[in-house]
Amino acid sequence: MNLSRFFAAIVRRELQIAFKRWGDLASPLMFFVMVASLFPLALSPQHEMLRNLGPAVLWIAALLATLLSLNALFRGDIEDGSMEQLVLSPYPLALAIFGKTVAHWLLNGLPLVMLAPALAVTYYLPVEGVRALSLTLLIGTPTLSLLGAVGAALTAGVRQSGGLLALLVLPLMLPVLMFGARATDLAGSGEQITGPLYLLSALLLLALSLLPLASAAAIRISLD
Repeated sequence: MNLSRFFAAIVRRELQIAFKRWGDLASPLMFFVMVASLFPLALSPQHEMLRNLGPAVLWIAALLATLLSLNALFRGDIEDGSMEQLVLSPYPLALAIFGKTVAHWLLNGLPLVMLAPALAVTYYLPVEGVRALSLTLLIGTPTLSLLGAVGAALTAGVRQSGGLLALLVLPLMLPVLMFGARATDLAGSGEQITGPLYLLSALLLLALSLLPLASAAAIRISLD
């Protein structure tokens, strides 16, 4: 089996396992929908206020939903021994970790990108703001998944590690949150968003090049 087939097999396996556990798969998405839809009900009905707060609220909800889905990213594989088999296999562990992270994004990040435009309507975001929100989430959520994979790998051997995982990765996720929300806000005001988009893209490229290796090293530490 070559590397591309190994990567595809990892992604396919993760998707098949996730589709058998619909409850775990739906919980982060329902959390995102509930948080994003409840804010307009609790805040003032003034359109201007909702439009100003919308980008930040939607991005915060997306970040928290991603955190909620990370806790069990590697724990099941460690408990059933499949992670040890991946470590001992002739294929790079970083590639296996990257495949699991890609599957995590397909199951959690991509649905957030698809749901966000519908929720943005409740904040009266203009068309440009909705487009920018979708684009920034499309670029930013893979970075969130890659960052979260490092934290999930470090805490995979710790029981009830949700709080520890959040403390580890939340500070690292804040730049993605700030650039994404800022770009959406600028687009809603009719301004250029190339600066925040370039920064988000640079963070994604940096995460793709370094974080799978860091996650693989963290997994080895957790197994030891």
